[in-house]
Amino acid sequence: MTTTGEPRWLTTEERTSWLALIGLMARLWPALDSQLRRDAGVTFFEYTVLVVLSEAPGRTLRMSSLARLAEGSLSRLSQAVARLEAKGWVRRTPDPEDGRYTLAILTEDGVDKVVASAPGHVAEVRRLVFDPLTKAQARQLAAIGSRIMTAIDPDEPDLPFASGRYPS
Repeated sequence: MTTTGEPRWLTTEERTSWLALIGLMARLWPALDSQLRRDAGVTFFEYTVLVVLSEAPGRTLRMSSLARLAEGSLSRLSQAVARLEAKGWVRRTPDPEDGRYTLAILTEDGVDKVVASAPGHVAEVRRLVFDPLTKAQARQLAAIGSRIMTAIDPDEPDLPFASGRYPS
């Protein structure tokens, strides 16, 4: 808002960029979800949960931390983990350090699922995201994403697992 109370409308260039971003957000997740459902029998969110656990120390995280790292609510995560548990890829157990928390643990079968699913997923990410971009554009994408994430949440600008930081 300006000091006169008038909104700062988007310029033509900003509106074009905004519409491109909206289109990207609306189409990328479903495209990746479709590939994973078809080729691996898991949703994009379930795959994200498996990957986050595979990269966590001891392949174990508190459910509350896993929800944040997988960018989902605790309720959504609980439903996804129940499905993954039924397939033998994840198991839950009370946290021995604090019984108020539940740990999610990636099983060996879960590791095998990640290993089997990753090549197809990476090929699709490469096809949809990186192949159309130059190396300079890919670097710009990372910088742009980081700046927007910082504007959204200055205290947690990046996905913690992407930088190797894992909450307890």
